[in-house]
Amino acid sequence: MNSNDRVGTAEDVVRSSAVATVQIDNERVTVTEWRFPPGTETGWHVHPVDYVVVPITGGELTVETRADASTNPLAIGASYTREAGSEHNVVNETDAEVAFVEIELK
Repeated sequence: MNSNDRVGTAEDVVRSSAVATVQIDNERVTVTEWRFPPGTETGWHVHPVDYVVVPITGGELTVETRADASTNPLAIGASYTREAGSEHNVVNETDAEVAFVEIELK
């Protein structure tokens, strides 16, 4: 078995952390650049506020939820939004770095 083989549940898989760099954090927004080298993840989390994602690279990221996992393509500059309460883990299962800017609305 190699290090890319998954064993157990999504919570059991051990991966390196994606790199989060907070650019702005004030009373109105938090802006974070997320960089996902191959094989990295955010870790399980819940968003307490609505947020917008702005891809700064193309590529694919896998979004794991408690129910399933889906692969989501990213296109540079093609923003999308999610509502507060979204629980998930974001994973880069590709061979290329993927990055986006996340804007959390307070």
